[in-house]
Amino acid sequence: MSTLARIPTGWCAAAALLLSLQLGGCAEPGPLPKPLGLMGAAGAGLRDDAATTFPAAQWWRALGAPALDALIEQALAGQPSLDIAAARLTRAAAVVDATLASQGPQAGLGLDLTRQRFSEHGLVPPALAGKIVNVGNLQASASFELDFFGRHQAALRAAVGQQQAARVELQAARVLLAASVARAYVSLARLASLQALAQRSLEQRQTMLDLTRSRVKAGLDSAVELRLAESGLPEVRGQIESLTGQMMLVRHQLALLSGQSPQSLDGLVPALLTMPGLALPDRLGADLLGRRADVVAARWRVEAALQDVEVARGQFYPDINLMGFAGLNTLGLDHLLTLGSRSLGAGPALRLPLFDGGRLRANLLGRAADADAAVAAYNAAVLEAAREVADAASNWQSVARQQAEQAEAQALTESAYELAQQRYRAGLGNQLLVLNAETSVLAQRNQHAELQARALDAQVSLMRALGGGWRDDKPAPTALLPVPGTLAAAR
Repeated sequence: MSTLARIPTGWCAAAALLLSLQLGGCAEPGPLPKPLGLMGAAGAGLRDDAATTFPAAQWWRALGAPALDALIEQALAGQPSLDIAAARLTRAAAVVDATLASQGPQAGLGLDLTRQRFSEHGLVPPALAGKIVNVGNLQASASFELDFFGRHQAALRAAVGQQQAARVELQAARVLLAASVARAYVSLARLASLQALAQRSLEQRQTMLDLTRSRVKAGLDSAVELRLAESGLPEVRGQIESLTGQMMLVRHQLALLSGQSPQSLDGLVPALLTMPGLALPDRLGADLLGRRADVVAARWRVEAALQDVEVARGQFYPDINLMGFAGLNTLGLDHLLTLGSRSLGAGPALRLPLFDGGRLRANLLGRAADADAAVAAYNAAVLEAAREVADAASNWQSVARQQAEQAEAQALTESAYELAQQRYRAGLGNQLLVLNAETSVLAQRNQHAELQARALDAQVSLMRALGGGWRDDKPAPTALLPVPGTLAAAR
């Protein structure tokens, strides 16, 4: 027996492993550029010690509009955009399953039956050379790749990160859809209110025209006043038609958002002034970052990208597989199923990168750049979330102050209109004075409707900016407000 044959198999495997680890330095990852850092609450202008009042899961019900409730529920149940997001989640889950399956033991069974002529001048011995022979091979094989360097676990964590990001993005789409339906509904209610006021203005203009004609016949007014009174009617009719057209477009938008045909909401006329509005949160704190589905999804994308960096780094180290096979192999099929045709084998298989022209290094740098892009996207999402909250809250507060001033002005015009009516009924004034006073009242009511719609729109925007009532039932990959040095350690 040769000296090599007497060496135990275990010692051979250990020596091969030691040699592979020593040679692993031939393909060196090298240093990476300094990574970007995750933005915290302070960078977004949020207080770490403040807590944000959490919106209710179905915050839109506080608006007191059953038709809106039904539209949002229908949208959340059947909007195609949500189906697209759900399909992405299913695909991400399939990738996780495939990654997990690839890391377990692999087994297969193969059967090859071949009728072959062997060359007379090849490596086949003379007994078979030049003859046509049946060759049979029935073999079962199994393999398992050992994860000494954590590459498989990193790949699984990256796939899970993408799956979680897709899951949270589905919720972000639901929040955005509910807010979009609510904002379109408020817009339609605003237009309906303005149209009703314009219709009243048209009736008033017609009354003024009739009065002016009577005054012209009585010699109290001239043709100039008559022409001015006549010009008011086409102007108001044009406004009514414009509002009607805008209402149809918004109805079509609502139908699209709720997954219906464009004409399905043609009879919808919401009442703006009956909506009580929503409550403004007392404080806006750092916990907002964990309540925005889009921010949490961006954080999961960062986690997945960091794990992809670890996968790319692991490719510099050897693959170590345990392999085995058992089967039957014969020349001629007569003895294929006999014990003497058995073939057995087992052992380790190592694959070590030595020189690859910089391919692995370039791949690692690319993955690191992807991680930086994911971090930058997360930071942008944090800043955008803080801006949206600040904009909506500031707009809401500004509109509230405008509403207070407008309410005072409207009260004064309503009082003047009432006095004009009293004087007219008492015979101390004319009808033209009453109609002129009503013009001011209608203008203030228009302003009131506009401000009411702006306030409701700001409230809806703030509810969406605060997360739309979304609650995550799964923990984030790491602390949402990152610990300094986390990314550097991951690199």
